[in-house]
Amino acid sequence: MIEIAGLSRSYGSTLVLDGIDLSVETAQIAAVVGPSGAGKSTLARTINLLERPTSGSITVNGRDLTALRGRRLRAARREIGTVFQQASLLSRLTAAQNVALPLRHHAVPEAQVRRRVHELLDRVGLLHRASYYPAQLSGGQRQRIAIARGLALGPSVLLSDEATSGLDPDTTRSILELLRELRDDLQVTMVVITHEMDVVRGVADVVAQLDRGRIVERGPVAEVVRRSDSPLSRSLLPLPEPSDAAGLQVWRLRYDTASVSPYWLAEAGRALNGDIALLSGLVEESSGSTVGRLSIGLDPRLDPHHVRRSLKAHGLTAEPVTVAAGAAADMPSTKEPAA
Repeated sequence: MIEIAGLSRSYGSTLVLDGIDLSVETAQIAAVVGPSGAGKSTLARTINLLERPTSGSITVNGRDLTALRGRRLRAARREIGTVFQQASLLSRLTAAQNVALPLRHHAVPEAQVRRRVHELLDRVGLLHRASYYPAQLSGGQRQRIAIARGLALGPSVLLSDEATSGLDPDTTRSILELLRELRDDLQVTMVVITHEMDVVRGVADVVAQLDRGRIVERGPVAEVVRRSDSPLSRSLLPLPEPSDAAGLQVWRLRYDTASVSPYWLAEAGRALNGDIALLSGLVEESSGSTVGRLSIGLDPRLDPHHVRRSLKAHGLTAEPVTVAAGAAADMPSTKEPAA
């Protein structure tokens, strides 16, 4: 596991990270999100100790890496593998040579290097591209090679710094599937720095929102979506713009339990003794449970207290909105600005 406690980073009089506390359990994937300038890139460089924090600690499997120096620090840094946004492969080296680079840097015997490179290229599905140079590979293939290189020294923590940024949706999904497989098969703990909410929903167990150098909200992804109507919650599961609701009272709904019946629409309609118009919605699975946001239209003559109680009985939080205000005016995007 990795535990970050009281982590701060200053550049002169500018405080970029301010007392970050974050724990990620073994074989868990944690996503760190936030707007441009929130400190995500600085946090990534500090976690892998490319930059030393001004204060605080980074503990991996019970050992505080920030307390180490020299040879002991270099050895301990093997616990953290990193995958960067642009793969950062050396263009003059083949895929196999890029994966072998950290192994050779640490003077691993050549026979072991060959075995490890073969194993890792096979693991990421690119053994058949071992002799290809980066320019001969697609963006997704380069990232797979970068992931293999990040795992070369057998780290217990893998840091992904915007690793899917700029990739097309299909390639992004394949990279996320690979990360999940590696997490499950190798029991690697992962910290994913991203601005893409689709990535968070697709791969993360827990999420932390960074803003102005501080973590302002955190928790399991499904729990964050269900427990509030915060900006992070709305960004994680945005509500599509509702269709025409002429003559109806528009209500905004949120799943607030993990056990909402798939038949709630019909059951709630019977309880309200009227039809329910489904105007828009997004329902999907996150971390093994269902989350959802919807807009519905109801007869405006219904008592609001009765509507809330009826929907609450089905595991739904409901609030009326005016058609003039519209859900679209204040809905967040599925993506934040790129860092």
